[in-house]
Amino acid sequence: MASRFRRLRETSRVLTRRLSAEDYENCRPAISLRTLSRVPRSNARDRINRTILPTEFRSQRFSSASKLSIKSAIEFDICSFIKSILDQPEGPYHCWFNKFEGTKNLFKKDGIFLVLSGHFLGSSLSNGLETVILIEKIKLLQQRFPQLHIMGFQSGGSACSAADRSNLIQLIMKENITFPILLSNKNFSEVANGACSILFKNFRKPVFFREKDLNFEVIEKAVEELQREHNGNARSPNNLFTISPKRDEIIKKPNLCSMRNLLFYFPGCISADESGDRLFISDSNHHRIIVSNGNGKILDCIGSSPGFEDGEFESAKLMCPAASFYHEDENCLYFVDSENHAIRRADMGRRVLETFCPACNTGKKSFWTWIMEKLGLRSNVDTKPEEFDIQSLMFPWHLIKSAGDNLLVINRSFQTLWIINLAIGEIEEVVEGLSKILETYGEHILEKVGLLKQMPYDWLQQQANAACSPDELPNAGLISSLTTFNDHLIICDMVGQRVLKLSGESKVCSNLQFSKFGILGLPYWLSPHLERAYTGTDGLQGPQIDHLQCFSLLPGKISIQLNVNIPVDTQLVEQLQEGSIWCQARGVAAIVSEVKDLAGSPDKVGSAQKWYDELDNLAFTTPEPELTEEDEDITSDTIFQDEKVHITTAVNTSPGNSEVIINAVLYLKLRRDLDQLEENQEKYAARIVDILNSGRSGKVERESCIKFLLKANRDLRDLIFMRPLHVRMKVDSFDHPKDDNSRDSILTESSIEE
Repeated sequence: MASRFRRLRETSRVLTRRLSAEDYENCRPAISLRTLSRVPRSNARDRINRTILPTEFRSQRFSSASKLSIKSAIEFDICSFIKSILDQPEGPYHCWFNKFEGTKNLFKKDGIFLVLSGHFLGSSLSNGLETVILIEKIKLLQQRFPQLHIMGFQSGGSACSAADRSNLIQLIMKENITFPILLSNKNFSEVANGACSILFKNFRKPVFFREKDLNFEVIEKAVEELQREHNGNARSPNNLFTISPKRDEIIKKPNLCSMRNLLFYFPGCISADESGDRLFISDSNHHRIIVSNGNGKILDCIGSSPGFEDGEFESAKLMCPAASFYHEDENCLYFVDSENHAIRRADMGRRVLETFCPACNTGKKSFWTWIMEKLGLRSNVDTKPEEFDIQSLMFPWHLIKSAGDNLLVINRSFQTLWIINLAIGEIEEVVEGLSKILETYGEHILEKVGLLKQMPYDWLQQQANAACSPDELPNAGLISSLTTFNDHLIICDMVGQRVLKLSGESKVCSNLQFSKFGILGLPYWLSPHLERAYTGTDGLQGPQIDHLQCFSLLPGKISIQLNVNIPVDTQLVEQLQEGSIWCQARGVAAIVSEVKDLAGSPDKVGSAQKWYDELDNLAFTTPEPELTEEDEDITSDTIFQDEKVHITTAVNTSPGNSEVIINAVLYLKLRRDLDQLEENQEKYAARIVDILNSGRSGKVERESCIKFLLKANRDLRDLIFMRPLHVRMKVDSFDHPKDDNSRDSILTESSIEE
């Protein structure tokens, strides 16, 4: 009897692998009955895995003529290879791109995995619109299933080309890809026939989806089935396009050879307020909008970190802001929050950000909720759309003000246009298809495209490769990356990661020279939540430590001065400012808000520290004096001399152990040596990558990033980049010394200079 059941099982397995999607639907009851005939096995997990895959995943649209290999040895080959190198950033046969920081391994070795093979190099990138649509589908899966492990995979000889790898870096930046991509020079027969998707759980029994175009509905259903088996009988949301809230702990922060430490990380769009002398630059992959004047002096910054939250500019969260429009009568900036599928409105007078479309709930927060958010223990999901329908506004990018009281919002592929009523913030009409869009609103688009004729042809072609334009309307993808400003044309260089100013009279193009970087504050990846600033089970949660030292001192006031050497061959763009410093103490130490530094001037806590002071000194807070117009350029807690940056702070300690953490960011560029006439851009690119990377990436990724910087076709000595600084000081404080009467304690003062 057991032998008869085994034969029946093997026969049914072969038959189900050759069924088409239509045949599968008709035979579903028979396939379900097959699972009842299995011989009981002791390994329950293996029984579950073997039951899932044939029953639900065969609804994909395989061609009945296609032949899929069913040899278990071949099926397990690619899974075994990926599993064996998850914790190896680079090896003789592979290299991980866009990997995550702050964890020992890229992924946990259990869970549900989706591997996208053959989509990211060479001919697979020939059609920019197809690539954009593919990435959007992947991001929808990431948002709907935050626990789904997604990775890209590229194998064979194409993975060894330095030119293709530099194109991959450009693609990662352009599309803000937040999942790792594995490159391997090994060949795998399972993925040799072109692009495909592979779904599996716990690196067992992979299922292949052979279509080049990702079938979102089929894979979504397959992942749901695996999740139900993985998590028990938990039911998934009924709405196919329901998006899970973006929790801070879910938003991963990949690090591509520290390219995010450039001043701009894909500046995608720009708009202007000519009467107010203001430019609004969407620094898309830094998830912020920088406000500057026409000379590059930074005036303000909207957004602090990736996420979706309304509020004051310092605490508001965005996700890849794109095109914007300044409404002069309201003194408000309307802009596209692309990956939040929303239109946001920034009140420039009140400095408050709110969601304009779709309508949102902004319930009043309780005191306890406020405390939990300050500690980073609560996800910021109080502001979210009501009945959010992803089909109504999906990955918008371009924004144009029409002649009437409407906003025209277009996605990157120019296949959907939404008409939004500016008075009430509701979508009034949706236009599908490029031909219909051009027929109805073509004049608005062509007017913006006409400005591109002023640009040099070679430079324009380079930018077009970094944008996404339909074949019927070349260069249309650049319409939101430039704006008129007085007698100039201001352009976002998405390849060179800079902003250019083109003179209308002389036609001379120059870099916009930025200043006042302290207003930007400390980058979000350098300012961890209070409870995440320390070592955890998976290693350091946060940036790499530049300096760690222990001291044994008497309790009391401890003055600290850091003497920081800037990297060789670099120079400070400007002195370190208050907003670029983050100080925090734990244990028996507390930061002193006002101290006297060596020059006798008061030390003020930077803006990045203010919310921690609100919590630590809730009952004792006294307002700090504001800087006047006369002293706004003075930075009281830093001094720059002798090629060093000096940072001063102070703490009060009690007997016991404590730790002082200081984060800062230096804005640098390569030094120009007057006695060196040689211009070697490759040498400059290598030096910048080495400073940004600090030895944390492998050789392949380093070389690829160098090639990417060289594609900018610019003098790299003008490139502004950030050098993060992370210092920790551990202090062991003895008991207070006693007075002669053995009862009174003696208060002491100490100092540390490093």
